[in-house]
Amino acid sequence: IRAKHVTGVQTCALPISDTILNQGTSLLSFGGDHFITYPLLRAHHKVHGAISLIHFDAHSDTWDDDGKRMDHGSMFLRAAREGIVIPEKSVQIGIRTQNYCTHGFNILHAPWVHTHGVQAVIDAIHDLVSLDDPVYITFDIDCLDPAFAPGTGTPVVGGLSTTQVLPMIQSLGDLNLIGMDIVEVAPSYDNAEITSLAAATLGYNYLCLLALKKGAKEIGRASCRERG
Repeated sequence: IRAKHVTGVQTCALPISDTILNQGTSLLSFGGDHFITYPLLRAHHKVHGAISLIHFDAHSDTWDDDGKRMDHGSMFLRAAREGIVIPEKSVQIGIRTQNYCTHGFNILHAPWVHTHGVQAVIDAIHDLVSLDDPVYITFDIDCLDPAFAPGTGTPVVGGLSTTQVLPMIQSLGDLNLIGMDIVEVAPSYDNAEITSLAAATLGYNYLCLLALKKGAKEIGRASCRERG
């Protein structure tokens, strides 16, 4: 998003988000540019207070913010400085580009994930985030390796697979989930629609978590066999 459009994006997204969230709902958003997460976080913060952010990405998006720069590379540092998110209770997963300062965020770099495995990530998230903390999930599709999500603007090799991230998302049902977005999906860069499929599946899994919280019963394999 160009600088001149930043104000416009916030002006459009914030009131729409406010209207939806004020009805006691959870917001699932899909998008292109990751900057959309900033006004979404502002809207959720109005309702829920300071947020624990679970951030899947190849990039930290916490580049230096001089108070003027505002884009998809700096918005999470701005959100932290404004008290919208709590860095020490937030987790960034799949990062594999350089940023010399963590700004207090807990980072599980992609090589660490590959070495330690999915369960270690799940354990780390639950060690850092309390069950009553308001949790917002933001998933930049370039967290996935380009083999699984080529349709994005800034692909980085060495990323996570869909096999790795799906159980991570599925493990978050015991947390206080308040919203999720899935961003940086650019179908025009993908000749087989696998990026869109990955994004849709992630969103579907989030909706399933909400359904389970509302009392939906999970149908296991045995039940499926019994149904014939």
